[in-house]
Amino acid sequence: MTDTNTDTGNAGTADTADGVLYYREISELVPLLASGEISSAQLTEMTLERIGAVDQRLGSFAFVAADEARLRAQESDQRRKAGDPRGPLDGIPLAIKDIYDKAGWRTEAGMALRAGQVADDTATVVTRLEDAGAVIVGKVHTTEGVYTEHTPPFRAPLNPWDANRWVGVSSSGSGVAPVAGLCYGALGSDTGGSIRMPSASNGATGLKPTWGRVSRAGVVELAATLDHVGPICRSARDAGLILGAIAGADPRDPTASLQPVPEFGTEMPTSLRGVRIGVDPSWSYRDVSADVEQAHRAAEEMLRDLGAELVHTDLPDPTQAITDWFGVCAAQTARSHQSMFPAHRDSYGPALRELIERGIAMTGIEYDELLQRRLIFKGQMEAALAPLDGVLIPAMSFIAPPVEKMIRMDDETTAGVHRFTVPFTLSQLPTITFPGGFTTTEAGLPFPVGLQMVGSAFTERRLVDIVGAFQAATPWNKKHPQL
Repeated sequence: MTDTNTDTGNAGTADTADGVLYYREISELVPLLASGEISSAQLTEMTLERIGAVDQRLGSFAFVAADEARLRAQESDQRRKAGDPRGPLDGIPLAIKDIYDKAGWRTEAGMALRAGQVADDTATVVTRLEDAGAVIVGKVHTTEGVYTEHTPPFRAPLNPWDANRWVGVSSSGSGVAPVAGLCYGALGSDTGGSIRMPSASNGATGLKPTWGRVSRAGVVELAATLDHVGPICRSARDAGLILGAIAGADPRDPTASLQPVPEFGTEMPTSLRGVRIGVDPSWSYRDVSADVEQAHRAAEEMLRDLGAELVHTDLPDPTQAITDWFGVCAAQTARSHQSMFPAHRDSYGPALRELIERGIAMTGIEYDELLQRRLIFKGQMEAALAPLDGVLIPAMSFIAPPVEKMIRMDDETTAGVHRFTVPFTLSQLPTITFPGGFTTTEAGLPFPVGLQMVGSAFTERRLVDIVGAFQAATPWNKKHPQL
């Protein structure tokens, strides 16, 4: 495997020499738009051309709303000329996962049963993006019902680094599109790892906020108390900018937290002096691949170099929590599909059908036992994280496996992809996933290695600052696939 501190050759380079903009970060585009060096109309047209040229092969977009995007870009340019821009997202082309309602657009959620279904209303987070001036260029693909499988007539996008590698689960399109230069960020969602797995698999930076930080109104539900709304981008800075625009209380969703939303800026700290970051060897090094451990240890060294204090910590054993996640998800998914499933059972794909039937078969006592164990685990995790600013762990036990291995996962693979994700949807805590290095696949292709920083409830700003400092000092999030 390639050393994580070595440039991976055709892993891509920063796009400064040739002036290409489709791989720039949002925070880098803000001054270009402000100075008039580029307009939103130009940026949007370039994005649409890029989608037309590249996405026929990758298949990340469910559909593109080109005319509406052009109109929104023109409105953004008019605001800027009038001296009234709405903030850092004004004029920035973004995409949304096909679970977010937008009035007049299809919301199919990867389900044959929902094919052609048009939304009457708009999700709160989409309204907030539009209010911030973002140009939403279209919707990106998801798995059936936001669970694990892409089922006909929908297909899985291709990984931009290696088409034979997995792209992650339900936020698959949201993970591919920003990395491939097809938009500057995308809304994803995470119930058991669907922001983190696609981010790790595609080399993106994904922010799963604390449950309740962001409204779920107008979002297709999988499992209500596990569903987290958040962005997938190219950097922690960009993820923070999008989170700052969409987060906050919402009368349409009484479960959205009343906690104040922190300010997220385009500048990141360069020093982590005074920051305490936990490392639990039993989580981070046991049963992980050599390239994941190598990237993790290199990241530890870089965090120390930036001034952080690394602290040995003991996170609670996640074994039972991982099993319990499947039970909680099953029961809540059965409820969310109760009006549609019985009459259309045979139209469901096998994975989602099995999950729903497991939930239907569960007794009230069994479900209550799950909830009691969940509360205990959440309390244990919160206590372990309380004295720290974050905990560094892998995003997955290995890099994204070959696609054929993920069609029907064996027990070992299932454990490896869920071990570092479902404990933090079960406990509803925030995490940010980011590329921590690169390796080389058996095919000789460069491939990202994902890491994760976990924090206490409502510490998203702190996580963004930590990972932002790391990314300012390392090249990994600036690598791009050759397409």
